[in-house]
Amino acid sequence: MEIKSLTLHSNNLVETKMFYTKTLGFTLVDEDDNNFQIMVGSSKLTFTNQSASNNPFYHFAFNIPANKFSEEKQWTKERLNLLTENGEDEVDFSHLSAHAFYFYDPSGNIVEFIARYGINSNSNLPFTSESILNISEIGLVVEDVMQTGQEMINNGIFERDNNSISDKYLNFMGKKHKGIFVILAQPDRKWLFSEKYSAIFPLEIVLDNNKILIVNTKNEFLIKE
Repeated sequence: MEIKSLTLHSNNLVETKMFYTKTLGFTLVDEDDNNFQIMVGSSKLTFTNQSASNNPFYHFAFNIPANKFSEEKQWTKERLNLLTENGEDEVDFSHLSAHAFYFYDPSGNIVEFIARYGINSNSNLPFTSESILNISEIGLVVEDVMQTGQEMINNGIFERDNNSISDKYLNFMGKKHKGIFVILAQPDRKWLFSEKYSAIFPLEIVLDNNKILIVNTKNEFLIKE
């Protein structure tokens, strides 16, 4: 499973566009008065202010080359402030063989850059935003995690370790060897390296199997093809 495109809502479209295109240097591929889209490696990320309300925010992650974590972290620190937790500005996911760090964008999203060793490819080029591989994770927050999880399983999207769906913990839905996941979560769970708690906001996730996962403006979860 791969995330071909992701559409998120924003109440701060202009500053968010400047942040991703100027501060971080992503390539702008489309825009109009209500939307802009950037390339994130093999994925596309769109922000829209249509129907945006209640200051929407999300947690999402980008995969970076496995051998570029330290270089990429320094590159990012030269451009913005990293988030910290317990005095640390990075995390070692030893059980996953990965390192990550986090920051906020102008829309209040919790953004993660993650190097997954043994999964993400290496790069011999100096790090730039064009080095980023793809969208690695997106938090999918829903009212009924158990029902939504079963719908995803019925559509061929399984928990990464084939575990049962939990309404108490995060559910990483996707293939472990790909390092790309839809994180199925319940509301009011604290996002790592932030003071924000998961909440339901509209989004659209297009997967490479042509499944489209949607949370609409009524907080309803839908799967389309």
